[in-house]
Amino acid sequence: MKRSELNNILRESKEFIEGMNFKLPPFAYWSREEWAGKDEHYDEIKDTMLGWDITDFGSGDFSKVGLLMFTIRNGALNDARYPKPYAEKLLITHENQVTPYHYHYQKMEDIINRGGGNLLVKVYNATETDELDEKSEVTIYKDGFSTQVPPGSIICVKPGESVTLPPKMYHSFWGEEGTGKILIGEVSKVNDDRSDNHFLKEAGRFPDIEEDEEPLYLLYQDYADMGI
Repeated sequence: MKRSELNNILRESKEFIEGMNFKLPPFAYWSREEWAGKDEHYDEIKDTMLGWDITDFGSGDFSKVGLLMFTIRNGALNDARYPKPYAEKLLITHENQVTPYHYHYQKMEDIINRGGGNLLVKVYNATETDELDEKSEVTIYKDGFSTQVPPGSIICVKPGESVTLPPKMYHSFWGEEGTGKILIGEVSKVNDDRSDNHFLKEAGRFPDIEEDEEPLYLLYQDYADMGI
């Protein structure tokens, strides 16, 4: 992805987040120069992968297959310096913009529609060989209500609603056409996008960036690349 494309996505997302009256922490908007002035007291931001994350999952078309995320708080699976057992993210998805099928080995998460359009979440159990289980019913927990649904069911999560996704449950999601973009909250166990994601089909989790202009805000994959 080009840096100019990433910058445009960040501008649009900032405007949408502010319009929804959701506030991000100050480091969300630090420039590269401001980052360079931060010492070891800020290591938790970098070590637990807090901050902006934009991916097209290797599709080459972010508008069709992609997701913007901001990790607000997080612990670490294998680092005792960061003992938080929980994480929180903010996500933005658009109408018909798909996040492809994946599950998490360890993370259980609540996906919360914070406002905007309707979120559609399609679910399957995983087989022992990591395929979609086309036979077994899926147990769904939705705002205190539990039920079983057929494999491949699409759960509509309207503003204010949420759905719980346990480990090894395949899920794909997108915004329902005609309802608008969506501000999504994610509350979960510790998040580690380097080791805890399993995609049904191979996907590029972190994009290769073509540097055609200066970054508006740093993504968390930039921290190491830019020597922050």
